[in-house]
Amino acid sequence: MIISTTEKIPNREIVEILGIARGSTVRARSIGRDIFAGLKNIVGGEIEEYTRLQAQSREEALQRMINDAQRMGADGIVNVRFSTSMIMQGAAEILAYGTAVKLT
Repeated sequence: MIISTTEKIPNREIVEILGIARGSTVRARSIGRDIFAGLKNIVGGEIEEYTRLQAQSREEALQRMINDAQRMGADGIVNVRFSTSMIMQGAAEILAYGTAVKLT
C-alpha cells in the first residue's frame, strides 16, 4: 500500500478512485499520566507520556485507514490527512483519511 500526502504518486498513474478511506481512534488520558503531567507542568519540558499516547493513536488511526482502503481493493491512498477533535474532557479522537485509489 502506497500512502502519500500528495495528490499523485511519482511514476504511477491513478486509474480509479475508490472512495474515502478512513480510520479513527478515541483515546482518553489516565489518572496516572495526568498526575505525572501535572508535575511536569510545574518544572516544564515535554510530557513524554502524552507524546507516546498521541503517537500510538496516530499509528492506530493510520492502520485502520489502510485496512479500510484494503477492503476497497486499493493499491494506494493519496491526499492523506490527520485530524483531531476533543470528544469530552480528557478524551480526543484522531482521524486519518485520504482517497483510496487503484494504481498502474
